[in-house]
Amino acid sequence: MFGFPKKKTEISTEVLVKFIWVSSFLAMIFALPPLAVFLGIYYFTGELIIGAVIGFGLHFVILAFSGRISKVITKLVS
Repeated sequence: MFGFPKKKTEISTEVLVKFIWVSSFLAMIFALPPLAVFLGIYYFTGELIIGAVIGFGLHFVILAFSGRISKVITKLVS
């Protein structure tokens, strides 16, 4: 019916490994500090809502700086 041209993109192993490392570090930076703050507040004070709000807020503050963080990590991995 339709003949869509197949694009062949050659991705080197070095680029793929760098992509996986940078993505893994970003995921850890976005998730672990807010989770630690949430659990710390919850265990020490027993306040679930306050811990969730502060952890959620911290997550989005870190997310706002994701471009800068990504550039720094990419330079470190290179």
